[in-house]
Amino acid sequence: MDSIDQQKEKKEIVKRYQALLRSWSENKGIKKNNLVRKAFIMASQAHNTMRRRTGEPYIYHPLEVARIVAGEIGLGETAIISALLHDVVEDNPDYTIEIIRQNFGDKVAYIVDGLTKIKDGYERLESNSQVESIKKMLLTLSDDVRVILIKLADRLHNMRTLDSMPPSKQQNIAAETLYLYSPLAHRLGLYVIKSELEDLALKYNEPEIYRTISSKLKESEMERYSFVSRFILPIKQAISAQGITCEIDTRDKSVYSIYKKMQTKEIPFEEVYDLFAVRIIIDLPLDQEEMNCWRVYTLITKLYNPKQSRLRDWISTPKANGYESLHTTVMSPMGQWVEIQIRTRRMHEIAERGYAAHWKYKQQVDNDKTHEGGLDDWLGEVREILKSKDSNTLNFLDNIKLTLFSDEVFVWTPKGHLKSLPVGSSALDFAYLVHTELGTHCIGVKLNHNLVPLNQKLRSGDQVEIIASKKSFPKEEWLEYAITPRARISIKESLKEQRKVQTAEGRIKLEELFGDFQLKFSKSNINKFSEHLKFRSTSDLFYRVSLDEINAEHVSEFSEMGTIENLLPKTHPENLHQLDSQINSNQNKPKSSITYNLDDLSFSVATCCHPLPGDDIMAFSPEGMHNMVHRTNCNDAIGLMTRFSKKVIHAHWENKPMNTFLGGIKISGFDRKSMISDIIRVVSDEMRFNIRSFHIDTTGELFEAYISLFVHNTLDIKNTVERLKQIEGVSSAARMLQFTKT
Repeated sequence: MDSIDQQKEKKEIVKRYQALLRSWSENKGIKKNNLVRKAFIMASQAHNTMRRRTGEPYIYHPLEVARIVAGEIGLGETAIISALLHDVVEDNPDYTIEIIRQNFGDKVAYIVDGLTKIKDGYERLESNSQVESIKKMLLTLSDDVRVILIKLADRLHNMRTLDSMPPSKQQNIAAETLYLYSPLAHRLGLYVIKSELEDLALKYNEPEIYRTISSKLKESEMERYSFVSRFILPIKQAISAQGITCEIDTRDKSVYSIYKKMQTKEIPFEEVYDLFAVRIIIDLPLDQEEMNCWRVYTLITKLYNPKQSRLRDWISTPKANGYESLHTTVMSPMGQWVEIQIRTRRMHEIAERGYAAHWKYKQQVDNDKTHEGGLDDWLGEVREILKSKDSNTLNFLDNIKLTLFSDEVFVWTPKGHLKSLPVGSSALDFAYLVHTELGTHCIGVKLNHNLVPLNQKLRSGDQVEIIASKKSFPKEEWLEYAITPRARISIKESLKEQRKVQTAEGRIKLEELFGDFQLKFSKSNINKFSEHLKFRSTSDLFYRVSLDEINAEHVSEFSEMGTIENLLPKTHPENLHQLDSQINSNQNKPKSSITYNLDDLSFSVATCCHPLPGDDIMAFSPEGMHNMVHRTNCNDAIGLMTRFSKKVIHAHWENKPMNTFLGGIKISGFDRKSMISDIIRVVSDEMRFNIRSFHIDTTGELFEAYISLFVHNTLDIKNTVERLKQIEGVSSAARMLQFTKT
């Protein structure tokens, strides 16, 4: 590299460092930056010869992570220093945690050590390693949440610079981001970062969809601006007349959230009406917040008619991540529903910067649990999951995802205390939430003073009373009733303890049965008997004996069969499925690093997303089973790429005209005579596709039809959809990703 380029890079590094200081100054009002400057110099020296995949100096990365930490999350000096140094120990053996401690103190050393131990899951091949990485990350929540916040900033910058990665790596990283990091940002209240992570993940999982939605948003930008200007003017005037200082702006819906709405409701972009929300931010002292938010709500509903079913009060009962706001949806004079969010400056900062701002204001709320309890309760639940003895990695991930994703219901105890649980929780979940012992010995529930079963689902506003007895213990079916990690973990541990007792009793029973038939109760004979009955282990055998499922008749039959030589050996199929010579030649490479032609593999098509040639796909290859092919943006695929990267194959279609696959189309519009025959004529006669199933619902005026048909690729579906839209009375037609084969 010539000296001109070196000078240019040095100027750019200084420029980025100054941008970091400006971001910090704007948010924290810094007085000095001696330690930050010292950290910057150390990071520059440690990464002096290193470059990113983009070809840029590596120091750009820690500088950008630190700028995100300071400006977009709003953290202070300790976090900024830690962000600058977060890769130093890992990347340069000349620097140790002890050196960090000597120069910057224990707290920075602790945070950097935590960040060094957390490796990105996509860099690993084993799912257990990925889970351990997630566990380490969440363990740091107990001591210093800044580790997680810096890790989120690190992931955000990596996503912003993902273009330099190969496509297979881009998909893995995007999948892990959707699976873990965006939900984690959501739970910590970092809505802006969450939305950007989701948008960037969509950009790499579904680039064409991302570009299409982005361009349509850009095209309609001026129209939205004109609409909003006319809509908010009367609101501004009404609020100002009351002497309240406010700021009114709009928040555009993210590309990803628009895409999810299009998927969920099976509608085109043009039918997504809530592309933005109006946000009203008022400046008031803490003790006047709630009263004046409702006051502003009253002013608005005098101007515009509200949709009563869309009122959301997260001021009286904040979300678990600390989010507070009053939401309403009103009808505009232009005939369009508009969502309005009413909040104070404090609430807005918490909404934008989440956990960091929450703790900034924590002392001001005078230990009011209404304001701080949700986050603390969630952290408590995470700690319980981490302490669980359940070693099943999939259970761990499922439990963590539930705590990250769940919406809430709010219910009352008999003494009038408010409790929050995930939507879909049962009365049994509530019992375990109150106390583990109460859940363990639960025998009945009173809901609003009426007896209900343990699996009764709870709704906000319910009052719940638990009836318990020391003689009652959990049953297997309780696992079908409970959804919360706390309840499920406790039930499983109780069942394990019960099983241990029953297994011991079964062993004694079996010894007595063997004695009745003069059989020696030896390890060899026990193993033979267990193998004869095809149990996986002798503990399973003892357990079934305790339940009286194994009796004297089984022992008698066994005693007449002779020695082990006379018994049929239990066969274990070694491998029900082998890949062809292409995979064998690559057997020493991780499957996730190779892209296969799908026609070279034995595979099945996943029914959760029904991929077709033309879709971006991946294949999941569990031991002893066919490869299961998913669309890369399928929710199941995202989870599989995150948890089982070693068993994921990046594949592509080689479209052969003779191959057909099942596709689905949803059609809706105004019903009329011959509508069914016209639809079938287009699909069968004009497009010449075989129909697998056809279902139609009609009210007499409107209809919805669902058709599954055999096609060759996505282009066939696209052409068929376009032709169906031309039928008289059809208002919309779109591909379905999930449908039942009937």
